[in-house]
Amino acid sequence: MTIQALLRPLLAAAFALGLALPLRAEDPARIESVYQAIGLPALIEIMREEGIAYGAELEAELFPGRGRASWAAAVERVYGLERMQAAIRAGLAAELDDGEIDGIMAFFETEAGARIIGLEIAARRALLDKAVEEAAREAWAALEAEGGARWELLIEFAEVNDLVESNVAGAMTSNYAFYMGLVDGGAFGMDMPEAQVLSDVWAQEPAIREETVDWVFSFTALAYQPLSDAEFQAYVDFSATPAGQALNNAIFAAFNPMFVEMSRQMGRDAAQFLAGRDL
Repeated sequence: MTIQALLRPLLAAAFALGLALPLRAEDPARIESVYQAIGLPALIEIMREEGIAYGAELEAELFPGRGRASWAAAVERVYGLERMQAAIRAGLAAELDDGEIDGIMAFFETEAGARIIGLEIAARRALLDKAVEEAAREAWAALEAEGGARWELLIEFAEVNDLVESNVAGAMTSNYAFYMGLVDGGAFGMDMPEAQVLSDVWAQEPAIREETVDWVFSFTALAYQPLSDAEFQAYVDFSATPAGQALNNAIFAAFNPMFVEMSRQMGRDAAQFLAGRDL
């Protein structure tokens, strides 16, 4: 499943030419069909598990042993399943038009499309296990060293979907939101200048990029390993179509604002514990 920021150029040119712009999908049932077909119910549940685990790591790093049940409850609220589901459904509805939905469903309603979604979800769930994640990273490192057709396909897939740059940008934006949440909550005892926050976030860019590259390719190598090169190439080719790009754009456009809001709230909540206050 790919995530990419949305950019819609040439709107002014379309108006000048008198062209009819595509209407966003208004039928909730059509959005729900995409939501189900691309495995978002399962993916969001996994992301919630990842978020709760991340919350535990934050407590251990920032205020070990002080969060207890109150912090766990705060993290559960931030990663509320129904709220996440509603945000993503609304995001997809705002981004996809009926023609794009037709193209998306034409691929993912096939046996091959459904199998790919199943592989993606299975790989994402498997990576919740740290041992599996480490093994996947080692497998990717070996594949990268070897090169060959599968390595080239993985690189092409990442480039077509802009996986590295979009995920780096998303991670940095979420980190910025978390820092600003700490500032909102008074974690530093005084207002931290925004320029300082930006400087701190940009200082993390090399480490974020390295981690993103490792994760993206470990995940994709694991997820698509069962596919033949021809089957994987077909998915790469779909990703490059207008429907594939529309889906990729819509997913990033739906998820990124949600992650930013959640990160800022996590920062606000963490600030209370850093200051010795309970929620």
